Amino acid sequence: MGEWTIWAGFAAGLLISTVTAPVGVSGAVFLLPVQLSVLGVPSPAVTPTNLLFNVVAGPGALWRYRRDGALRGRLARRLVAWTLPGVVAGAAIRVFALPGPAVFRLLVAAFLLPIGAWLCLRTLRPARLRPDTGELSQQVLAALALTVGVIGGIYGIGGGSLLGPILAARGVPMSRLAPATLAATFTTSTAGAVAYAVLALVSSGPVAPDWWLGLACGAGGLVGGYLGARFQPHLPETALRLLLGALAAGLGALYAVQALA
Repeated sequence: MGEWTIWAGFAAGLLISTVTAPVGVSGAVFLLPVQLSVLGVPSPAVTPTNLLFNVVAGPGALWRYRRDGALRGRLARRLVAWTLPGVVAGAAIRVFALPGPAVFRLLVAAFLLPIGAWLCLRTLRPARLRPDTGELSQQVLAALALTVGVIGGIYGIGGGSLLGPILAARGVPMSRLAPATLAATFTTSTAGAVAYAVLALVSSGPVAPDWWLGLACGAGGLVGGYLGARFQPHLPETALRLLLGALAAGLGALYAVQALA
């Protein structure tokens, strides 16, 4: 791996995490296409490499949120408890059932397009959607976190990009939501990276993470995540949500075209 790839990974992790940390997303959902298409990480190794990014990058934002007292409460503990088993199951599905790049790109598109459209719509038309602002019951939250964990294990993300908009639509304030989803992302990504390392021992092909690139991206994300969490109270939330939605929808459309071409 060339030196330019390491520095490119660091820069990508830094820029993406700075933008996404304030809304409770680690940035892995946007880093994965960069790794796959620009940095040339093979599939399925790109998934554990992305999880490794979350493991290294996560403490930056979490330390800042903890310093500000934003990590208190039960939401983070509940999300972690149910996403953990899901991410292990998702890792096994990714290695043994979805190894091909074409199928993987379709999965990326199916995930990013609706999430991006939803983020934009929720931001532009919050009053007309009339969400039920009551918080989710424990049973529904458990089912949601388990499902997100499976998707996260398959896709190489901790699940914050899914949990964030769903919980926000239920009226959970961003100051409470962002630390909780980032905590779940960090914990489940650690479990997912370990699961892929174990599966690499019994699987053929590029299953183990690209360690150097994952560490480089994570180092950039560590700095960017801290900066994003530090400046969250001063950043325009509406603009950030629109940016996240546009990026997700645009990347999803690109991968749909590539997969069907």
